[in-house]
Amino acid sequence: QVQLVESGGGLVQAGGSLRLSCAVSGRTFSNYNMGWFRQAPGKEREFVAAVSRRGGRTAYADSVKGRFTISRDDAKNTAYLQMNSLNPEDTAVYYCAADESMMLRTTATRYDYWGQGTQVTVSS
Repeated sequence: QVQLVESGGGLVQAGGSLRLSCAVSGRTFSNYNMGWFRQAPGKEREFVAAVSRRGGRTAYADSVKGRFTISRDDAKNTAYLQMNSLNPEDTAVYYCAADESMMLRTTATRYDYWGQGTQVTVSS
């Protein structure tokens, strides 16, 4: 059983930064592509960023390109999402997810395991 635990969310002013962490346990972390998704109230869960095994490939939603950076540390079994230049539209619950497939995916239904989410609130 794979367990994912997010941390690092909170309240930040517009223009500020946060770094989210996703600690993974239960299976070999390096076997998984990792993704970050978010869900705002009344909206569907949307893709934010993904990183492949060993970190060779990344993918980003257009809305976060140039502001967010996804990374991973296989020695710490942890994935990260560095979020800069935050704006109120980034307010959402952020979820990390793990995917065992060979392809780097941007669709939530393709991911096998999920964390419980961490709230990010950006005030104007």
